[in-house]
Amino acid sequence: MRGASMTVIVPAKDAGAMIGTTLETLTRQFDDDRALKLVAVDDGSRDRTGEIMRQYAERFAHAEVLRNEVPRGLATARNQGLAHVEGDAFCFIDGDDWMQPGRLPVLARALHGLGCDFVRTDHVTVTGADRRLVRAPFTHRGVVTDPRAAVLPVEDRSMVDYPYAWAGLLHRRVIDEGLADFSDGLFTAEDRPWIWRLHLHAQRFAVVDAPHLLYRRGLPGSLSQAPDARQLHFTRAMGEVLDIVTSDREAERMLPKAVTTVLALSAHHLVRSRRMPATVRREMRRGIGDLLARLPRDQTDAAIARFDGPRRRVLARTLRGAR
Repeated sequence: MRGASMTVIVPAKDAGAMIGTTLETLTRQFDDDRALKLVAVDDGSRDRTGEIMRQYAERFAHAEVLRNEVPRGLATARNQGLAHVEGDAFCFIDGDDWMQPGRLPVLARALHGLGCDFVRTDHVTVTGADRRLVRAPFTHRGVVTDPRAAVLPVEDRSMVDYPYAWAGLLHRRVIDEGLADFSDGLFTAEDRPWIWRLHLHAQRFAVVDAPHLLYRRGLPGSLSQAPDARQLHFTRAMGEVLDIVTSDREAERMLPKAVTTVLALSAHHLVRSRRMPATVRREMRRGIGDLLARLPRDQTDAAIARFDGPRRRVLARTLRGAR
């Protein structure tokens, strides 16, 4: 049998109500079903997620279903999938999202035609009945670019502020060069160190147009809606970003962007912490304080000067304690 030319990794936990839609859209990507390998990872689900994965696996010429008896988190589940990649390209999709027909062949042609390590795309957010196009924050389309050139500017959104692992397609050499793995055990913000590492160490990328991936937001029970201890992993993830950037050959140029991102996300999580249990809230604030203490004071002051009043006020107390 002909081998797969591409692998899609689908991690999911308790996604029984939606995983069927996700997997159904993957059956509508290629005319030749041998082109795509499915690697589905059931991350400790307590519903029918694994059963539905196994049913759909029978419809693919190449498929594997992996099972974790207890949840290990999205980062680890994706890493498990990476170990089973076949072909020279791979991508991710989460178990509550879906993609329009023909997306993957378009991305494969772009990846190989442009000779890129990875390509990135726009996506559509779905909140209830509302759909909104979110554009990748990069001016050039279909143009091969050094990924470093897409990290800046400091003051505006850039491609490292668009960290979604599922928003594109990657060449297998990204795995071979050690750039594809996520930090094991991260339950949130796992894409942040991943995207920074990719943009600082890969050689060629492009933003391209393609049929859309649709990303569900605001789902009850989703991690983004859960004010629990898993959110504490944000500080570990952003600490890893600082480690990556400070060890880079262009650290002086790149660090102001990382500092700005750390501060902006810290403000966001400090506001969200108000809905957390008291013990988790205290730990979150302590972790953010430790994170902010790592930031160079001059760069912190420059970033804060660009922030609006509400974010400055949210950060003020924590910054005082970090100095």
